[in-house]
Amino acid sequence: MEQQKQKTHISIIIPVYNEKNTIAEVIEKVKDADVGHLKKEIIIVDDGSSDGTKEILRKINNAKVFFHEKNKGKGAAIRTGLQHANGSFILIQDADMEYNPKHYKALLAPLVSGKEQVVYGSRFSKGRFFNKNMYYSHWLGNIALTSITNMLYGTRINDMETGYKVMNRDILEGITLHSDNFDIEPELTAKILKKGIKIEEIPIDFHPRSFEEGKKINWKHGISALWTLIKYRIRE
Repeated sequence: MEQQKQKTHISIIIPVYNEKNTIAEVIEKVKDADVGHLKKEIIIVDDGSSDGTKEILRKINNAKVFFHEKNKGKGAAIRTGLQHANGSFILIQDADMEYNPKHYKALLAPLVSGKEQVVYGSRFSKGRFFNKNMYYSHWLGNIALTSITNMLYGTRINDMETGYKVMNRDILEGITLHSDNFDIEPELTAKILKKGIKIEEIPIDFHPRSFEEGKKINWKHGISALWTLIKYRIRE
């Protein structure tokens, strides 16, 4: 009975670090998002916030909330979330307002139908690699990393660094994730592709915030992502 119940669930993992201005709205949008017949399991991992986010999260109902004593990084928060995920589908949701939960149903459709095992929400239309909303430096870095991914792993995807990654829980069996920071994105992609699993992409809206508003990713994370792609390509 428990196994059948889990097959109707989607586990939505929200890693959070110092997002007091957006976290409450994101959680409400996640709760309201249409996921068809699936039941939501919302898992929030606060990664050592110090700006008042913790106090907001302690008042949240109908969600599993976990706290890291110290800031470890996005990857560490996602790994903690995965340890507590019971659903047969996994979806990663950032705690800012850059990604809109209105896309959940479309992202989940290929998984629910059984046609695909992994779906990425692409910030670019199919066959196009430009998004006018992105910082030019971030767009350029994303193109470079995605192109290197395609070259190293023999795939054809448009947006490796997207924050919307949705997958069947089963494909994570046998995969051990190590990354603590933003390099969780290339590590997860690399290990999925090395298992011979196709990544389907569905276009999504994307509204990036400014660094003044709290954007955290920078060029150093791009260097780390490049090394991660190379490292897991040559490792068994």
